[in-house]
Parts: sequence; structure tokens; C-alpha cells
Amino acid sequence: MIDHHLSKPDIRKANDCPPLPIDANMLDRVVYWLGLGLGSGLPRRAPGTWGTVGGLIVAIPLLSLGFVPFLIITSLSCVIGSWICGRTSELMGGHDNPHIVWDEWAGMWLTLLPLSYMGIADGNFWQNIAQISSIVAIIIAFILFRFFDIIKPPPIGWADKKVAGGLGIMLDDIIAGVMAAAVWIIIYTTIL
Repeated sequence: MIDHHLSKPDIRKANDCPPLPIDANMLDRVVYWLGLGLGSGLPRRAPGTWGTVGGLIVAIPLLSLGFVPFLIITSLSCVIGSWICGRTSELMGGHDNPHIVWDEWAGMWLTLLPLSYMGIADGNFWQNIAQISSIVAIIIAFILFRFFDIIKPPPIGWADKKVAGGLGIMLDDIIAGVMAAAVWIIIYTTIL
């Protein structure tokens, strides 16, 4: 269950990112910046969307490594993400602060897995990624992930409300990424 003594900021308003405690050690500083998506989650408005953009930008060179390395990196980001998000939340003094966007990074990467598997990395990656069809596929993946992450249909909404800690922060985005990937596959195989 959610720890109700830790408040979650109203995401409909502009929110300042809670500062890193002055006495934070080096590991906490690294974790805090990973939690903030290397700064992509700092904007006062729509930090989740900006964080997803940051995750997408980081994903592009990772996709060039091929499907298996991208799958391994994405899986690791989901596993260690619970700890990163939980610790960042503790450092901020609240639960699931919207400026924590590592979960958006992992969710976006999950959404991109089918794109990676279906061959964007085949042959000359940088030539393939510049094709209009690849750009459209990536934009669709981004829109789908943001849709599921914002709307939170079941079971995403359940996970967001009922699971606490770092796992709770990550789980709704992991489910959103999987659902977005499934819809992306349907769109890709029927339309694109």
C-alpha cells in the first residue's frame, strides 16, 4: 500500500524539483541524477513528458547496439529502476515525485523493444533510423507510451495507486510500456 505520510505533488501545477540534500554522499548524488533522467525531469511543467523525451534521446544510440543488447539494458533499467526511483523519492522526501523520470525512461525503452526486434537495427542503423517510416514508428511509440502513462487504464491505475515504494513508481510505467508496445505491434503489423 502507498505510504500516505509521503505526499505526491499535484501534477496539474508547475512544481519545483526538490533539491538534493546538501549532505548527500556521492552514490546518492549519482542515484538522484539517474532518477531525474540526467536532468530531463527538471522542467517545472510536464516533467514526465520531458523525461520521456530524454529517455527516447538516450534510446536512439542504445538501439544501434541491436536487439539483444537493448533488451538487456532495458531489463536492467527495470530491475535497478525500483531502487533508483525509491532512493530518489527518499532523497526528495515524498512519494513518486513527478520529477523522478527513470521510470519513464524504462517504460519508453520497453515500448521501443518491438521496434528494435523488428529490424530497425538491421544493416546500417543510422541510415535506417533516418527513414520516414522509422521516424513515424518512433513517434507512434512515444505517443502510445505517453497516452498509457497519462490515462492509466487498468491495470496501470491500480499499480499507480496500490503499490508503494520504488516498485510502485516503476510498475505503472512498466505496464504502460508493455501495453504501448503491444498496441504498437498491432499498428505496425496492420498499418505500417
